[in-house]
Amino acid sequence: MQKVTYTMQGDYKIPDLMLPPKERKEVNGKYALMRLNYLKEHKKALYTTLLMKDQLMEHLSEIQEQSEMRVEQLVSQMRIKENINEELKQQDQMKWVGLMNNLKMIAEEITTKELIYN
Repeated sequence: MQKVTYTMQGDYKIPDLMLPPKERKEVNGKYALMRLNYLKEHKKALYTTLLMKDQLMEHLSEIQEQSEMRVEQLVSQMRIKENINEELKQQDQMKWVGLMNNLKMIAEEITTKELIYN
């Protein structure tokens, strides 16, 4: 059993209670940061709840992972639909890069509406 120490505050002894130090996780990733900002500005109740239950970092990590997977999935589907293939890459590399960048931007826009700002 741990020994409890006290600090005098006027006429009262107040126990020195501290939570054990926790490993602080950092928010990593574009989508996690976007979600964090959205929660802070527009969903304050949900943000506070997640923070108080110590589930915020887990939530942000999950959003980051889901968003990355969704963007990859959408780009892959749109690439097939638009017939953007390796053959085009061999013929006109700059056109291929431009088309792929457009697909990624569209996929990110869809993903942010579905997962980040929801």
